[in-house]
Amino acid sequence: ALHDQRPPRDLGLTLREYVLSGARDLLAVEEELGRLEREMADGAHDEGTLRRYADAQARLEHAGGWAWRERAARAVRGLGFRDEDLDRQLSTFSGGELTRASLARALAVEPDLLLLDEPTNHLDVESLEWLEAELATLDAAVILVAHDRWFLEAVTTAVLELAPGGAHYFAGPWHEWRREKAARAVAAERTADRVSEDIARLERFVERFRYKKSKARQAQAKLTQIGRLEKDRAAARGTLASLTQGRRTLGFDFLQPPRTGRVVLDAENISLSAGDKTLLEDANIVLERGEKVALVGPNGSGKTTLLEALLSRRSPDGSVASLGHGVVPAYFSQHTQELPAHGSVLDCAVAATGLPRPQAQMLLGRFLFSGWEMHERPVSALSGGERRRLALALLVASGANLLVLDEPTNHLDLESREALEAALEAFPGTVLIVSHDRALLDAVPDRIVAVEELGLRSYEGGWADLTRERNAGQAPLIEPVPQAKRAPEPRLRPERKRPSELELVETQIAAVETRVSELEGKLAEDWANMDVLSAHRAARDELKALLGRWELLFEGTESR
Repeated sequence: ALHDQRPPRDLGLTLREYVLSGARDLLAVEEELGRLEREMADGAHDEGTLRRYADAQARLEHAGGWAWRERAARAVRGLGFRDEDLDRQLSTFSGGELTRASLARALAVEPDLLLLDEPTNHLDVESLEWLEAELATLDAAVILVAHDRWFLEAVTTAVLELAPGGAHYFAGPWHEWRREKAARAVAAERTADRVSEDIARLERFVERFRYKKSKARQAQAKLTQIGRLEKDRAAARGTLASLTQGRRTLGFDFLQPPRTGRVVLDAENISLSAGDKTLLEDANIVLERGEKVALVGPNGSGKTTLLEALLSRRSPDGSVASLGHGVVPAYFSQHTQELPAHGSVLDCAVAATGLPRPQAQMLLGRFLFSGWEMHERPVSALSGGERRRLALALLVASGANLLVLDEPTNHLDLESREALEAALEAFPGTVLIVSHDRALLDAVPDRIVAVEELGLRSYEGGWADLTRERNAGQAPLIEPVPQAKRAPEPRLRPERKRPSELELVETQIAAVETRVSELEGKLAEDWANMDVLSAHRAARDELKALLGRWELLFEGTESR
């Protein structure tokens, strides 16, 4: 069975017909059984009819029996469709729903080989977790392409890495492949360094003795040895480059934003609806300076609608949202609606950022728009992934101090997702983000607001913290503030005093310094342990970055 990102060809089918069409062989067997049963009911009990009936029954039983229809229904429900969707024509579904329908069709029967191309696109977290559990128990070989790191960790048992220098197969889970790849890089770097030292030693010998008759033959032999070692060094450096450079990643380097007041965004008693469907009733949300907040909820729960209402891009049914003093918002929409319909990529960058053309070209280059042809390409001719990269480039150069992001990791590869993660973690402004990327949800936000039961619940921490609280049943709804006796802090505002970013960085520095000391102690006992060497190098790099960040923050506090 194959699942790819292309929509179904025949949009005149209903969802039920399309999903069941993935099992044409079983449908044919069912039709044959029905025809034979009608013939036998009319008196056909000859040996040939009975044999054909037994053969058809055996084929159906081999495929799992009549329960295959229940498997198909389970796939449809697991991927977020409702029973009333089954008889809707495919032409009435959105692009994301058609992608999910294609995945349900691939899972409708239990194939021997399942090929999945970006199966996590357009799935909410609940459907993602259902798919992980389904694939983990599926008795089939699965080959998949995906960029969701938690999904890869949960599902895969081997990794095939495709690189410019060839393919590398690793038998093991995704996190072990990354560790093994880092170990290979460390080994290649150590080999290159060791060979360079050997070459330098031999070159010193040759320089000293090449003109002495008694040593001339030895010097010539050393020159030959140097030639061999230079080939070894080139090979080691090539291996290191292939392991560390990889694909070009996007250049997320946000401008230093202006300082805002303490309250960045305040929305009270906000209600939202879409047609006849109520999305929110009297909900409240407050963002404070420097907060990074994720907004989560099932597909169709109104997350995008809420973002647009908070930024006054659409009118809520009740109340309004207000931005705090000095707030400069920037919105990254899921469908890149903020991009102009006309003009070239470069014209768009110049108009949106106010940068001179050379600087705008440099900005575009950081987001993989390189060369005259790409710069002059009409925005209307860009692919979906290219439009999102252009929108991210404009966001980075906006100078905004409030970033509102709707599914920013869609169409990004693993390296670019991690680069965006790191940039958002380091961003000194305020972030409100909608995403189904659980790795991002766990790394970036310090608070998660969930759309639940037409209201908003606030959870401290990242995605793993939210999951633990929900599983433990310890996620109380923050009580609404009575209208007659308003408290000084609105609902959903954090009650604890948030430490300053300078204090947080100081805490991180202390923790990383402790980790560096521990790793140095391990290296003293086993200096050749590549895992420890790699961890030590990463910890020192992290410490260097934190110290640089601390200096910037300290200078900022001194100047105020």
